[in-house]
Amino acid sequence: QVQLVESGGGLVQPGGSLRLSCAASGRTFNSYTMGWFRQAPGKEREFVAGVSASGGSTYYADSVKGRFTISRDNAKNTVYLQMNSLKPEDTANYYCAVRQYYSHKYTDARDYTYWGQGTQVTVSS
Repeated sequence: QVQLVESGGGLVQPGGSLRLSCAASGRTFNSYTMGWFRQAPGKEREFVAGVSASGGSTYYADSVKGRFTISRDNAKNTVYLQMNSLKPEDTANYYCAVRQYYSHKYTDARDYTYWGQGTQVTVSS
């Protein structure tokens, strides 16, 4: 069973930056696409960014493109999300996840079967 632990969240002012980390353990890590999702109170969980198994391909939601960068260090079994130019609308609980299936588009949470507990990001002045 895969275990994922997110860290790096916190309170930041608009325009600030945060770097989230997701440490994976329990099973092989470098064979899977990894994704970051977020969920704000009262809203559905939404895709933020994804990175292929090798780290060679990255994918972003339009809302974060140009501001966020996803990367992975397979030697450390860790995925990162560098978040710059943060906006209040980025406020959410952020989750990392493992993509196990390919029945839907990579942005669809239904294909991700292992999830971390989440880390809270709050962007406010």
